[in-house]
Amino acid sequence: MANAEERRFEVLRAIVADYVSNQEPVGSKAIVDRHNLGVSSATVRNDMAALEEEGYITQPHTSAGRIPTDKGYRLFVDRIAEVKPLSAAERRAITAFLDSGTDVDDVLRRSVRLLAQLTRQVAVIQYPMMTNSAVRHLEVVPLTPARLMLVLITDSGRVDQRTVDLGDVITEENVARLRTVLNGALAGRRLSEAAAAVAELPEKSPGELRDSLTRVCTVLVESLVEHPEERLVLGGTANLTRNVSDFPGSLRQVLEALEEQVIVLKLLAAARNPGAISVRIGEENEDEQMRSTSVVSIGYGMDDMLLGGMGVVGPTRMDYPNTIAAVRAVANYVGQILSGR
Repeated sequence: MANAEERRFEVLRAIVADYVSNQEPVGSKAIVDRHNLGVSSATVRNDMAALEEEGYITQPHTSAGRIPTDKGYRLFVDRIAEVKPLSAAERRAITAFLDSGTDVDDVLRRSVRLLAQLTRQVAVIQYPMMTNSAVRHLEVVPLTPARLMLVLITDSGRVDQRTVDLGDVITEENVARLRTVLNGALAGRRLSEAAAAVAELPEKSPGELRDSLTRVCTVLVESLVEHPEERLVLGGTANLTRNVSDFPGSLRQVLEALEEQVIVLKLLAAARNPGAISVRIGEENEDEQMRSTSVVSIGYGMDDMLLGGMGVVGPTRMDYPNTIAAVRAVANYVGQILSGR
């Protein structure tokens, strides 16, 4: 029986490959001609009948051809033994393209553009989650004798600038003292811890610094508790329009859903660990508007530190092995680049 099951899976694999490639229902003769399964057309027909009965394939028209169902794609994805790695040339191209990014915003824009080109789907990436970041350094720059610029730099590469009106003149010596006190409280701390530490600083500070520190800390706390992870970058939306027939009656719904940041954030929510791929196929998507799509997502970061989620959205008729390989490779490089900044 195990042999029969394996053979049926090979028939399913052939149907998925041909349908993804040609967008035409696949018949038993085509499978025998194109795939070296070592069995007759009659055996393939029997296997197709069994696969159809079990809900893995379906017959869209009265023709002899079959196409995979969501359940069939799921079995195929779950049984992908190995994902084709990107070539050395592809990896070098990705590294060169992303390494030349000037800052976090540029790296994320480049990542989305690259992933959309590699997969020919819609690519989406979430800004680094500040809650998982730590403060690398806080620079305090005098703009005028009574005005300061704060430059907060995190270990995920994010740079946040704020200005503070002190309401009174401050000496260069006291600016240096402020810088030392603030970095002593902030450096190396996770942002949530840093916000609590900053809020307590004014009470502990010398009297001559207290007013200035109170104003600075008020602005800093706002910076530390903001949630830029709710910001997203999308690219390649036009790729969905290449094959409108992949979204019967629902392409507009899909495009509208992609404009809803909350929906897209939910799509990325499955990506909890850096390097762990999640594939949601058709009806597995929680949002009704997205049930004609598949979503391949992954967390990016370094080691156990998750910075954010990224992935692609496309039709269920998707080249899953190549899509998974591209998503994994780009996420790996983005994690390395941002963690190293």
